[in-house]
Amino acid sequence: MGSSGNTLKRLSKRCLLRLSADCHSLLHGKSFGEATLTSQRWRLCPLSSPCKLAGFKGAPPSRAFSTSSSSSKVGFLRWYLAKLESKPLITKAVTTSIIFAAADFTSQMITSESSGYDSIRTLRMAAYGLLLLGPSQHLWFNLLSKALPRRDMLTTFKKMFLGQAVYGPVSTTVFFSYNAALQGESGEEIVARLKRDLLPTLINGAMFWPLCDFVTYKFVPVHLQPLMNSTCAYIWTIYLTYMASLKKVSID
Repeated sequence: MGSSGNTLKRLSKRCLLRLSADCHSLLHGKSFGEATLTSQRWRLCPLSSPCKLAGFKGAPPSRAFSTSSSSSKVGFLRWYLAKLESKPLITKAVTTSIIFAAADFTSQMITSESSGYDSIRTLRMAAYGLLLLGPSQHLWFNLLSKALPRRDMLTTFKKMFLGQAVYGPVSTTVFFSYNAALQGESGEEIVARLKRDLLPTLINGAMFWPLCDFVTYKFVPVHLQPLMNSTCAYIWTIYLTYMASLKKVSID
């Protein structure tokens, strides 16, 4: 009789443990099959060392992929900002070069002809951004920030005016001259090209650049202004490289 009583107690204890595990699993959103499987784990494990259920089928899905993806983006941004801090001139020059190459590639895809893609033209644009425009942007924005350090509306409009009256015409003139010279045009042909293309380009630029310049000078930190300017220049350069690719002027 005593032995039967002990057996009954052990069976009752097992049933209570299993029922408790099933209820716990169901309350946490598991299906009945998962709850049964969980209760079997509870039965097999001693009470003194509970089993870890992290690897079980009912465990929450891993977020490792999304976490690693966002971490890589933050890591790249942190790396880029560090490069801007340690090597500002080189970083801005390389960034401008990449943007100009991408803009010329896009321009050629839009205005593609039977002659096909001109990789030499893209290399010319990349070299212009690397050797001329990138360094000049670095110097220009630093000069303006020192000469006109405030960010009020009046100072912002002064910077915009100087950009349209000084930097824009000079950089556009250099761009057309550089590109024409590398295409083998003579001095007279370069002058004729400037007479034909420079003024229409500057007029169109006056309709495009003021808004970009306002945002750049008013809200963007000085060390990021060349990047902002080059980003706006992506659209502008599609048009600019198209203008530069026009046939030379006949001087006969």
